[in-house]
Amino acid sequence: MHTIFLWQAKYNKGKDLINNLCNLSPTRDLCIQVLSSDESSATADVRDLAVIALRVAASNASSILTDAKMLIDDVKLNPKVQQGLSDCKENILDAVDQLEDTTAALLEDDNSQAQKWLKAALAAITTCDASIPGDDDVLSVKSAAFRKLCNIAILLTKSLPSHS
Repeated sequence: MHTIFLWQAKYNKGKDLINNLCNLSPTRDLCIQVLSSDESSATADVRDLAVIALRVAASNASSILTDAKMLIDDVKLNPKVQQGLSDCKENILDAVDQLEDTTAALLEDDNSQAQKWLKAALAAITTCDASIPGDDDVLSVKSAAFRKLCNIAILLTKSLPSHS
């Protein structure tokens, strides 16, 4: 069955391909929304869709970074929380870099390297979450969304043919 899917993925493009791929995702509706969000998705192949997913994930990470910077500047915050946010900010910067490395690996047809960078980005956001004492709703909601976006990109990179 996996071989049939790969054959379909190789020859389908656009909406049909998006639906086929997103049917494999536990976040099907989000997957369709993300992959359909770019005007190039109508003619996109799996690799193009993975790049679209990475762009959306990077945008989400930038939004987390903006929120973290804003929260760090809140003078009413406990210094321990501020330090946690500062540590989190560094991890988010790492995640953004790792998403760029993922995109570069995809464009070089190095799918296994792309998956490694994606996993590193997920680890960075987990470290970010762990560095903030207490529960911060703004960041935790966005970091959960970031995880889902990265998992969509992982699904796509796993759907690419391997070059081993």
